[in-house]
Amino acid sequence: MSLIEQIKENSIVAVIRGASPDNISAIARALKNGGVKTLEITVETPKVLALIERVSEELGDEVIVGAGTVLDGETARAAIMAGAKFIFSPTVNTETIKMSKRYGVTNISGALTPTEILTAYEHGADIIKVFPANVFGPSYIKDLKGPLSHIPLMPTGGLDVHNVGDYIKAGAVAAGIGSSLVNTKVEFTPEALKELENRAAQFVKAVKEARGQ
Repeated sequence: MSLIEQIKENSIVAVIRGASPDNISAIARALKNGGVKTLEITVETPKVLALIERVSEELGDEVIVGAGTVLDGETARAAIMAGAKFIFSPTVNTETIKMSKRYGVTNISGALTPTEILTAYEHGADIIKVFPANVFGPSYIKDLKGPLSHIPLMPTGGLDVHNVGDYIKAGAVAAGIGSSLVNTKVEFTPEALKELENRAAQFVKAVKEARGQ
């Protein structure tokens, strides 16, 4: 199974923003135990390359770890060298897409309008991150799938356990989930990690129910 197919099957991409070397491994394991196996670590996080490298080495093929909020090709390359299996961008940046393709890494570019979505896809993005998705809601995904049915869409921004199923039913291949899943500002006690695992399982369940599984 290709990495793109794995991401689609995993369904939920956990957006991890502001983690630290002290808690990243515990966060990754809790998410994996809850069934969320695609992890995006955002690059504005201090020591992000070390975080990506640690998760890649410690969990190996148990999860798919990538870099998020990548704005340029140089950052994309650094993340790939650290072990990132995919590159997430909030915008359409052709150099970032080109760098991803150069190293055989999956690219997920952010776009909102139909023109941006098509432009990113034509330049080689594998999946389009519709961001910020909450501006228009699930019906927007459904409308986009009319003329752009061949383009895989992943809504991100403002999604939670209550509405993620609506986005899947509207045609999304997966969903990016941020602070409603992972809040890195809390102290990751054993209890907090168990709560994180349970939240992850709730998201996975909501997606499966939306898909009729």
